[in-house]
Amino acid sequence: MNGMFIHLTIRDHMCRMRKFLPHAALLSLATLLAACNTSGVYNDVPVNTSAGSATNIASLSAVIEANPSDATAYSTRGIAYGQAGKLDNAVEDFNRALQLNPQSYQTYANRALVYRRMGRTQEAVSDYTRAINIKPDYDVAYVGRGNIYRQQGNYSAALADFNSVIARDSSDARAFYNRGLIYQAQNQNQQAIEDFATAIGLNPKASAPYIARGISYLAVNDPNAAFSDLSMAVNLDRDSSVAWANRGLALEQLGKTTDARRNFTRAMTLDNSNQVARDGLSRLNRG
Repeated sequence: MNGMFIHLTIRDHMCRMRKFLPHAALLSLATLLAACNTSGVYNDVPVNTSAGSATNIASLSAVIEANPSDATAYSTRGIAYGQAGKLDNAVEDFNRALQLNPQSYQTYANRALVYRRMGRTQEAVSDYTRAINIKPDYDVAYVGRGNIYRQQGNYSAALADFNSVIARDSSDARAFYNRGLIYQAQNQNQQAIEDFATAIGLNPKASAPYIARGISYLAVNDPNAAFSDLSMAVNLDRDSSVAWANRGLALEQLGKTTDARRNFTRAMTLDNSNQVARDGLSRLNRG
C-alpha cells in the first residue's frame, strides 16, 4: 500500500533522528491528508495549532540544522506548518525539500494540498500531476486532483481520476465518495447512492457520505431512508449544519413539522447562512 510506504519511510527517518526530537510529534506524510479529522478522509484538513507550536517547530528545526541536506527533514517540518495553518512556511519547506529530492512524489502531493488551501488550484493540479508522473499509481494524487476537477465542474476529468483509483484499488472510500458527488451533481442519484453506500461500507465512521446519501435519498423522494442516513450523520458530527438542515427536510417530508423546525433551528444556530434551514423555517412559519 502506498500509505504504508510513506509511513515506514518517515517513521524510519524519525527513529533515526529521534535524539534530535525529544518532544516533537512523529508525523507521517499521510497525516497531512487526514489529521485530527473526525470525519475521516472526506473533509479538508483542519488547522491543528499544536502541530505548529514553538516547541514542535523548534524540535523539527533542530533536525534540519543537524541535517541541512536531508529533504525528509524539510518535508516533515512542512507538514507541521501545513497542519498548523502556516501555509507560506509549509510551501517554503516543501520547495526546499523538492530542491533536494525532486523525485519525492509525496512532497509534491503535500505541497499540492497546501496550494489547495491557499486557493492556488492550478498550481495544486500541476503538483498532483507531477506526483502522478513520478509514481503513476499514486492514488492520493489522483484523488486530490480529481477533487479539484470536481469542484471546478470538470466532471469528465474528475471521473477519469476517480475511476483510475477505483480500478486499481476498490477499497478507497475517497474515490467512491467523490465519484458519488459527481453523479449527484449530474442528478444521477441512484448511481450516487450506490457509490456513497460503498464509501460508507469502507469507512463507516465518516459523516460526509451519510450526508451525501441522505441528500440523494431526498432527491429520489425517499425521506425515510434520508432520515436514517442524516440521523447517523448528526450522531457522527453534531456540528454539521448541512446534516441538521437536510434532516429537517426529511422530517418535514414525513409530516413531523415540530421535529423539522427543531432541526432547522439547530442548523441555523450552527451556520446562520444555511439556506436550506432558512427556507425550511420560512415554509413552516407560513404554514
